[in-house]
Amino acid sequence: MITLPNRSARVFAYPTPVDLRKGFDGLYGLVEQGLKQDPLAGDLYLFVGVTRTRCKVLMWDGTGLCLFQKRLEHGTFAKIWRDDGQVVRITQHELAMFIEGSTFFARRATTISTK
Repeated sequence: MITLPNRSARVFAYPTPVDLRKGFDGLYGLVEQGLKQDPLAGDLYLFVGVTRTRCKVLMWDGTGLCLFQKRLEHGTFAKIWRDDGQVVRITQHELAMFIEGSTFFARRATTISTK
């Protein structure tokens, strides 16, 4: 279980599949360059691999970067990417459902302003 330091932390799902061999630095770069966000702002960033059997969550907890990962042994994670490549913002509850591998995952198609 991921304990969140901030209940108001936003959750952003990276809009395309990611090579999950990337670690802290590679994912940090994707947040800065791809999402135009500050990885040290306390938000959570969800990355999913091409096969959708693995995911990683990058989070700053106030003292350092945390990287959580999960691999499903059966099935795949829900497809949360939008066809237009826009960033998808989900709630913390939806993130928890996603990580559990829920087949019922109500994705919000919300366009995020990165300004």
